[in-house]
Amino acid sequence: MSDPEILFEVKGAAGIVTLNRPKALNALTLGMVRALHPQLIAWADDPAIERIIIKGEGERAFCAGGDIRALYDWGTSGDPLAVGFYEEEYKLNVFIKEYPKPYIALMDGITMGGGVGVSVHGSHRIATERLMFAMPETGIGLFPDVGGTYFLPRTPGETGMWLSLTGARLKGADALFAGIATHHTASDGLDALEAALSAPGIDVDDVLAAHATPPGDAAIEPLQADIARLFSGTSVENILTALDADGGEWATKQAATIRTKSPTSLKVAYRQMRDGVKADFRTCMTMEYRIVSRIMKGHDFYEGVRATIIDKDGAPNWQPDTLAAVSDADIQTIFAPAEGGDIKLG
Repeated sequence: MSDPEILFEVKGAAGIVTLNRPKALNALTLGMVRALHPQLIAWADDPAIERIIIKGEGERAFCAGGDIRALYDWGTSGDPLAVGFYEEEYKLNVFIKEYPKPYIALMDGITMGGGVGVSVHGSHRIATERLMFAMPETGIGLFPDVGGTYFLPRTPGETGMWLSLTGARLKGADALFAGIATHHTASDGLDALEAALSAPGIDVDDVLAAHATPPGDAAIEPLQADIARLFSGTSVENILTALDADGGEWATKQAATIRTKSPTSLKVAYRQMRDGVKADFRTCMTMEYRIVSRIMKGHDFYEGVRATIIDKDGAPNWQPDTLAAVSDADIQTIFAPAEGGDIKLG
C-alpha cells in the first residue's frame, strides 16, 4: 500500500493538513483536492477545531504546483477532467479564502502554482528562509491562476505584473515584503511553532509574533522603482519596448525571459493583472475558470508541458509564436463567459 497523498490529524485545537507526496514535491492531485475540501468543511463546523495548519511533508517543498502530467494526459485524451480538475480546485481556493477560522500555511520550500492556491488565500501565511515562491505558468502555456488574478496585482507597484510575465522566484524575505506572506520564521522552528499553534484558546497573532525570526533584506525592495517604471506599460509589447530601451543588465534579462514564454499566455496574464486589481475574489475566480476552459482546449499548454516535462527539450513551439499574432479578439474570446456556463462557486 502506498502512503496517502494527504494526511489529516487533530492536535489540540488545530486541524493539521499534511501534503504527503514528498517525492513529487507534494504536487497537488485531484484526489488531494477531493479529500481536502470536505475535511475543511467538517472542521469549519467542528467547535473543537479552532484553526487549521497546512504544511508539506519533507524538506524540499510545501507544494510545487498541480499535477501537470495528469492534466496533460486528461487533455490529450479528451477527458473532461482536464477542466474539471480546475473547477474543483478553484472552488477549494474560494473556500480557503472565505474560511471562518484562522487558516495557517507553513510555506517552507518550493511553493508554486497549485501550492500557492492552498496557502496564499489563508489568513496567515508563514514564510521560511527556504521558501521558493513563483507563479511560472506562462512558461508552460498556462496562466497565473489559483487566485493569481486577485493577489498578484495587489502586491506593491507592478510586482504582480513582473512575477506573472517572467515567472520570477521570490525567497522568504521577498514574499513578506510583497505581502504574499504575513509572517516569517525559521525552518528549524516550525515544529515548535506548530505545537504552540495547536494549543486551545491561544491568540494566533501573538504566537506567530513570539516565533517570528528576522527575514533579512528583501532582494526585490531595491528593484521596486525599476519594476514600477518598466512594467507599467499599456501592453506586453509596450513593456518589452521599455525593457529594451533601458538596456541595463537586469532589464535585458527580464526581456529575454519574457520572450521565452507563450505569447498567448503573456497577453492573458497581462489582462489578468489589469482586470484583477479592480475585481473581488469570486469575480477573479470566475474569470480564471473562463480562461482555463479555453486554454485547455488550445495548443500551448500541451506544447509547454511536452517541452518541459515530457521530451524536456526546453524548446516549445508556441502557436501563435509572436505577440503580434495574438489579436485582441483572441484574448477577448478567452475571457468571454465559459461555453458550458460559468463556474458555480457556492
